[in-house]
Amino acid sequence: MLERLGITIPVVQAPMAGTSTPALAAGVSNAGGLGSISVGAVGAAEAERMIDETRSLTKRPFNVNVFCHRPATPRPAVEKRWIERLAPIFDSFNSRPPSQLAEIYMSFLADEAMLGVLTRHRPSVVSFHFGLPHPEAVRALRSVGSLLLATVTSLNEAELAANAGIDILVAQGYEAGGHRGVFDDDAPDDRLCTLPLVRCLVERQRLPVIAAGGIMDGNGIAAALALGAIAAQMGTAFIACPESAADDAFRSRLASSAAEHTTMTRVISGRPARCLGNAFTDFGADVPDGAVPEYPRAYDAGKALNLAAKKAGNSRYGAQWAGQGAPLSRPMPAAELINTLDIELQGARPDGTSRSR
Repeated sequence: MLERLGITIPVVQAPMAGTSTPALAAGVSNAGGLGSISVGAVGAAEAERMIDETRSLTKRPFNVNVFCHRPATPRPAVEKRWIERLAPIFDSFNSRPPSQLAEIYMSFLADEAMLGVLTRHRPSVVSFHFGLPHPEAVRALRSVGSLLLATVTSLNEAELAANAGIDILVAQGYEAGGHRGVFDDDAPDDRLCTLPLVRCLVERQRLPVIAAGGIMDGNGIAAALALGAIAAQMGTAFIACPESAADDAFRSRLASSAAEHTTMTRVISGRPARCLGNAFTDFGADVPDGAVPEYPRAYDAGKALNLAAKKAGNSRYGAQWAGQGAPLSRPMPAAELINTLDIELQGARPDGTSRSR
């Protein structure tokens, strides 16, 4: 199905909010993969700017990703206790926590302006994380010709996505970096890893599957394709590209032994997410899930704490999202990485044949 978009290399660059950029997406798309930008954490005006910038850098298709999380419910007592719990850390940086928390960005489920941007600009691909859009949004996006992708972590979520009119599933394994794409983060999570999840989805349902989680090189892509996936989605692999928005501290830790230790945490944002272990995740190791405010209201405090720490010269409180394949990170421009992955993929194929470009 991706072939109809002219994708010649089966690699989708993950839409990493805060790290992916129009330049990164364009670099991937221009090299034959599918680049992505994430507009889930920005407003409609900024989303429009990012789409325009990406289009100025590439004439090829790219993906625009939005967040379909349940809009947060303020819980004043929980939020007050959370602020009090974080206050001593803020104090250590001669700073003060927010007096109250805010929902720092809207869910696509409640953002009519964002839907308007997407239907006007007609991106070739639109993808959804944390759940599914309303049926009206699916109909509107399909009517303008957008191919629709949705992250799923289980067979049940895959069935819901298929019934909602999604075209392709992104099978996110538990080893993936960044936020878990579970539809309901309060429900039990079976924590399926990428390869068994991909195989189950390929065997048990009808939609094409993109594998996501822990894939860093051509051998990983080949393994995903061998299990029936049509492509691999890769995020951590692109963080070290010069086109990404990762700061120097993130790049330095990704290139160090810190990359060997990722952890799943809720304390930074309010939803489970995998990142490089740091002082914030250490702090959160013994914090019960129920003590953390809802996403993205908890992220309001997390971002404020990271800013206070960075001003004091401490980079150990940031959201350095990364998957378990992080030790295999290779710093190189996006186009060079895509070409490298393609060469590795050809070498990994059992019959040794190469694919025409």
